[in-house]
Amino acid sequence: MINPTTLVILANIMPTLEQVGGIPLGIALGLNPIYTLLISLTVNCLLFFPIYFGLKLFYKEVFSKMRLFRKYLEKVRKKGKPYVDKYGIIGLTLLISLPTPLTGTYTASILSWFLNLDWKKSFLAIFLGSLIGGLIILGTTLGFLEVLKIVFAL
Repeated sequence: MINPTTLVILANIMPTLEQVGGIPLGIALGLNPIYTLLISLTVNCLLFFPIYFGLKLFYKEVFSKMRLFRKYLEKVRKKGKPYVDKYGIIGLTLLISLPTPLTGTYTASILSWFLNLDWKKSFLAIFLGSLIGGLIILGTTLGFLEVLKIVFAL
């Protein structure tokens, strides 16, 4: 049996699943909600570094040759650039705080690299956005679970 914390970490590492999957999974597995949020937040923030700096190092030689990645990069640009154009680095925080597909750490980190944003400001924006998004997911999950408890207790 895999440790519940490990499962939460794995869910958070998976693109598109990230916190949206990791937080409800941790709570469903019986982990403390605050602990689950902190694990999720830590994993999401740490993902920034290999994504941002990995792209800086390997885009020209590796990723630029991958048609699928170039298509994904175009989706990221279309989704996130308007936020950054309108609100600056705060736009990155707003983008990542929305718990929807293509608005997680992967997208924000790639967008930061693509728009050549300062990595320190980008990391702070991703941290704040992940915290806000994580709190939204946590509140939604706990509310949903309370409803399920009431329904199945009847």
